[in-house]
Amino acid sequence: MKTKEAVLEAVRNGRESQCLDGRDYARLVLFFESDQWEPFGFALPGEETCTLKPWAREELLAQLESDLNFGIEKAEGQRGISASLMYEVVKMWLWILDDPLQHHDNYHGYGLPFFEEIQTKYFAVEATRNGGEVQ
Repeated sequence: MKTKEAVLEAVRNGRESQCLDGRDYARLVLFFESDQWEPFGFALPGEETCTLKPWAREELLAQLESDLNFGIEKAEGQRGISASLMYEVVKMWLWILDDPLQHHDNYHGYGLPFFEEIQTKYFAVEATRNGGEVQ
């Protein structure tokens, strides 16, 4: 798994958000102090604060699981833009976890086969779709 410092350095060195709306980095910055958000393209307005999430494998996996479930919901609903953005969010978490599936580039079926592969790998949940096909 990448260190917090390695992720911040990669962003400072030009690693960009893969989502047109920045939702991948919007989730990631919650693991960083707000004074480190600028390279991600974010800043807290005024005197607002937010709760820092701890940089721990369990916390990152919890965020992956949440984002994965949301991606599956969007894929099952055939919500193309939302599903494709969540596909990129999930790949970002895989990049942080140093999982080779971060390089997955066969987006089809609204990303559902990929999401289910990740769900099985990390959360021991087997796919339960009708015949394995998107309806």
